[in-house]
Amino acid sequence: MTNDIEQKIGYTFKNRTLLDTALTHSSYANERKTESNERLEFLGDSVLSIIISDYLFRHLSEIDEGRLSKFRATLVCEQSLDEVAKQIELSSLIKLGRGEEMTGGRQRASIVSDAFEALLAAIYLDGGMETAREWVLNLMIDSIKDVAKGHRYADYKTMLQEALQRGTVGKVTYRTVSEEGLEHDKTFKVEVLVDGVAKATGTGHNKKVAEQDAAHTLLREMGKQV
Repeated sequence: MTNDIEQKIGYTFKNRTLLDTALTHSSYANERKTESNERLEFLGDSVLSIIISDYLFRHLSEIDEGRLSKFRATLVCEQSLDEVAKQIELSSLIKLGRGEEMTGGRQRASIVSDAFEALLAAIYLDGGMETAREWVLNLMIDSIKDVAKGHRYADYKTMLQEALQRGTVGKVTYRTVSEEGLEHDKTFKVEVLVDGVAKATGTGHNKKVAEQDAAHTLLREMGKQV
């Protein structure tokens, strides 16, 4: 079974425990009293950021810092990683708890994108940075080219920042208001604040999604077509 998974993802592990952990969602870990992929996802987020930043810096020398930041944000966002993960059928490989499985967790972009980052971290720990770089760029190169051509996923936080910068309003921040639900099925409520004043709220299964939802809500309240 492990050999089939490795063939599907395109990497053979020396330490297969890393692979097993990377595919273990917290809902499954809680049921089986084992380690989830959350720590690996934390590491993978940073590994992905440096790989994408390095690639954009080296290959898009004519692009300024502001646009490079936008490109990177688009490439590492939840929607983008969920699409990339479809190439290796990652959603079918994730180990989910019974409740999460029954409520459609396998199709949830937040779960799939987190697992993708966890898998990248596992490959980084198992094979080193260059191996991780080769693996993830091989999967994401088409997305990178699309973004460089101006094709973007909706990044409402960036869109909000740009909309406010065109006016006289200043700093945009996000604040977590509440966390509800079981450990493996939480709902986060987040406020978006402009110059310290709460303007809109959003919800999501993690803080990233809730922040995007809050930004989206405020953009609509501002009359933006998003």
